[in-house]
Amino acid sequence: MSMEEATLPPAKLSPRDRAEATDRAAKAIIDSEAMAREKKTEKLRAMRMAKATSQPIKTKR
Repeated sequence: MSMEEATLPPAKLSPRDRAEATDRAAKAIIDSEAMAREKKTEKLRAMRMAKATSQPIKTKR
């Protein structure tokens, strides 16, 4: 890449291309947040189950 090519502004994208790029970026963010939420839920569920099995069940008398 020459110095002239590096200083030229990028070609303009059509509105459709910009919308598609935005859509892909938004979906990627949503997917990554969903995976993080599922991972956290699994971790919390495992911790809750471990806590429940390590403590005796209290009964009312």
